[in-house]
Amino acid sequence: MIPNMGKIDRIARVIVGVGAAVASFLVGPLTAGGAVLDVVTVLMLVTAIVGFCPLYALFGLRTNARYR
Repeated sequence: MIPNMGKIDRIARVIVGVGAAVASFLVGPLTAGGAVLDVVTVLMLVTAIVGFCPLYALFGLRTNARYR
């Protein structure tokens, strides 16, 4: 699996993931909105850590200049 996300993209996903986690805590993690925010949190943080986004691969996008 070749990384398809650049540094700025990964940092942005971490920020969005942390923001979604805080919002989930404020909304209530066991509510429907909290559950959606929990899923967003996990997706954002996992893709940021791994450096690979399946949707980018599906559409042929790459923000990682090294592998263009």
